[in-house]
Amino acid sequence: MTKKEFIADIAEKGGIAKKDAEKVVNLFLDTVSDNLEKGNSVSFVGWGKWEVVRREAREVRNPQTGKKMKIKAKKVVKFRVGKTLEEKVAKSKAKIK
Repeated sequence: MTKKEFIADIAEKGGIAKKDAEKVVNLFLDTVSDNLEKGNSVSFVGWGKWEVVRREAREVRNPQTGKKMKIKAKKVVKFRVGKTLEEKVAKSKAKIK
């Protein structure tokens, strides 16, 4: 699902204009992004949690050449799914690609 499709779905389910749904989606995304940028986690009980974690520097091997490479330490966003959402998806009958 693309952002455009997501906005259309929100508008339809909420009975609101697409323009208003787009504002809400953009506000949501901006708020999550701003909080992660500040180092805060964003959590929705039962649904999931976004948090910023530090990935340490490490040495890896290029599988094609076998050459060793170093990857610098960096901050990454991690999402952990909540129990309620995990169970809902597990029970769904949707086809997996």
